[in-house]
Amino acid sequence: MVQVEPGRILLITFLSTLLITSSIAQNKEEVEVDPDSPESTTPKEVTYDSRSLLVNGKRMLFFSGSIHYPRSPPDAWPDLLRKAKMGGLNMVETYVFWNVHEPVQGKYNFEGEYDLVKFIKLIQQHKMFAMLRVGPFIQGEWNHGGLPYWLREVPNIIFRCDNEPFKMHMKKFVTLVIEKMKQAKLFAPQGGPIIVSQIENEYNTIQLAFRERGDSYVQWAAKMALSLDTKVPWIMCKQKDAPDPIINTCNGRHCGDTFTGPNGPNKPFLWTENWTAQFRVFGDPPSQRSAEDLAFSIIRFCSKNGLIREPKWGHLKDAHRAVNLCKRALFSGSPFVQKLGPDQEARVWEQPGTSLCSAFLTNNNTKKPQALRFRGQDYQLPPRSISILPDCKTEITTHHNSRNIVRSVAANKNFNWEMYREVVPDDPGNKLNEPRELYELTKDTSDYAWYITKLDLGRRDLPMKNEILPVLRVASLGHGLHCYVNGKYIGSAHGSKVEKSFVFQKPVEFQAGSNQIALLGFLVGLPDSGAYMEKRFAGPRSITILGLNTGTLDITLNTWSHQVGLDGEKNQIYTQNGFPKVQWVKGGPSEGVTWYKGYFDAPEGDNPVAVKMTGMGKGMVYINGRNIGRYWMSYLSPLKRPTQSEYHIPRSYLQPTMNLIVIVEDEKGDPKDIEIVLVDRDTICGFITEKHLPSVRLFEGKGGELVALEKDLKPRVELACPSQKQIVAVEFASFGDPFGACGHYVEGNCTSPVAKQVVEKFCLGKPSCNIPLDTPDLHNKNEACPEMTKTLAIQAKCAFKA
Repeated sequence: MVQVEPGRILLITFLSTLLITSSIAQNKEEVEVDPDSPESTTPKEVTYDSRSLLVNGKRMLFFSGSIHYPRSPPDAWPDLLRKAKMGGLNMVETYVFWNVHEPVQGKYNFEGEYDLVKFIKLIQQHKMFAMLRVGPFIQGEWNHGGLPYWLREVPNIIFRCDNEPFKMHMKKFVTLVIEKMKQAKLFAPQGGPIIVSQIENEYNTIQLAFRERGDSYVQWAAKMALSLDTKVPWIMCKQKDAPDPIINTCNGRHCGDTFTGPNGPNKPFLWTENWTAQFRVFGDPPSQRSAEDLAFSIIRFCSKNGLIREPKWGHLKDAHRAVNLCKRALFSGSPFVQKLGPDQEARVWEQPGTSLCSAFLTNNNTKKPQALRFRGQDYQLPPRSISILPDCKTEITTHHNSRNIVRSVAANKNFNWEMYREVVPDDPGNKLNEPRELYELTKDTSDYAWYITKLDLGRRDLPMKNEILPVLRVASLGHGLHCYVNGKYIGSAHGSKVEKSFVFQKPVEFQAGSNQIALLGFLVGLPDSGAYMEKRFAGPRSITILGLNTGTLDITLNTWSHQVGLDGEKNQIYTQNGFPKVQWVKGGPSEGVTWYKGYFDAPEGDNPVAVKMTGMGKGMVYINGRNIGRYWMSYLSPLKRPTQSEYHIPRSYLQPTMNLIVIVEDEKGDPKDIEIVLVDRDTICGFITEKHLPSVRLFEGKGGELVALEKDLKPRVELACPSQKQIVAVEFASFGDPFGACGHYVEGNCTSPVAKQVVEKFCLGKPSCNIPLDTPDLHNKNEACPEMTKTLAIQAKCAFKA
């Protein structure tokens, strides 16, 4: 049974932002390269049939993961790809991000972190194939779904339908990208690594909104893609009516059960996104899909379809290895299903008359374990699990580790925080009778824009009683705003992913005479999905004052001045050259838009780095002049916690000492509790019972047979430290009936008193260790629990040798 614990899936998720620079060792000896392998520059023919993709006529099992080049600095790409390869991947997929390549109409950028050609070449150098998801709409939880802002201002445009202006610009960009790939000889028939391309993305989800113009758009997009003559297959994700020969593929969590299948008899089953978690927006609770469920879905898909699978992050190395042990049967065998009980079944791939056979035993009961009998042998399956039998006899399993966040010693000595309060503009000009729409005003050049007006009030306009104050009410289309009256911060309000519009209202102390009302509208990106994205709007639409003696006053048409961006942004005070332009004072608590700056040394070691924004409200963080993104600690999820607290800092952004950190806080905050933290995999765990199975690492396939690499296949806990570290502490060890997960084990009703000492004897000071479940010392010291359950749980800590 293949099981992968939650710690491993955290590593998968972090793969896209793990930025440890490393070199790739080069083999200087002349080695003959297999012409069918991804690193070969020999032209390769890529075709498909109803069973799989084929490279030069050969069936291959592809394990692919997403690495998006603009989300990481270029010097991090080699290490990300190395880790992907080590994790068992043989293909990497990436979207193509239109809005970074053409931020201004007709002006292109394919350099630096946007060097797509370089990234694809690196994939091939790391001996993997590539899938190019051109889109050019990608969603991908990326700003505007990858579409450039300027498209919104094209006359008469309607995104993603049979609309001539949109089709013209889409075809122009897609053609540009494909020609760049051809010029660099990156498609497989040219000797490159790209074996699959994608046009559009999950269009079925909005197609009905456009009616017949949606249907004709699908036909046009397919025809346009095919006309570019890449000589590799094209796919459409979640597109049930993908025109021939475009392959329709599945995106989702459980494609083995939910995918209705290809829409043509000669198309293979392809799974292009296996979601490791539900994407989060600010205000959402943390969402993490269990690794067991992810592994279950992978094996389920393979057992039912026996074909290529392409999970979003396939860093489940052991699951990959397990499925690979079955690939000959999956490609050559005939499938059938054998019912083993009400909720149990065996899906078998077997070639009659030969020993070629693989079986997937499934317990679909979500609550109870089940004993299954298959071909004369008994197998124990936990609830909702699949056991893999690569030879229809032998079961296999895995082990795991856990991610930890620890405070850096070197980086948190003293930030010496200083602060500068952003000054509300007096009269920035750019006047109109009413507030401008926020997307159109900012044009995606800043999150912020000021709306300022002045209002004269007489003493008779104001309430006579001191305890009664007028109320300022602002109705907004989204995303949020901060309000200032006469330079004083009054408060903030914002919408949500579900309810875009909102109403801000707060009591205000107006003064007799002239009053300045300043609204700082803010965005957290442009919409990234849905129909008619070009018709989405944000910003204030109605501004009124309630409770005046003269009644409610509508000031929407009071003439408003506008300013895009903050003065701190314009002066680039987040850089070494820019921060001397303003006067900084000693840092402390703030209210309203405030800039903070400090310094820190690079953290020790080479583990990934993050900043923990404890004590702050909402804003952005810059490291040595580079923006690492937005934070929003004050927007709590239903669990009364921020959606995210730690924000990744690429190590390539850092220098050994005096790293400049600048924060723009636009609500309320105090930086005194901010920390630089390290993320490690130094907590390793093992959990084994007498019913557990030998590790997948103890087997290999030879000539269609499953061969054990060792004679002793009895149950044992295997622990191995990462990065040449050694086990320095045993944090938990229980032999009896412990339960829980890595990082959260708990002793059960019965435990051996010497379990920890026994494990320490086996493991301390070693980079790896094995503890057999039948170790005599564990059983001999068991007088108190003579009938104890034979379960061993261990949690250990790894570190470099002192």
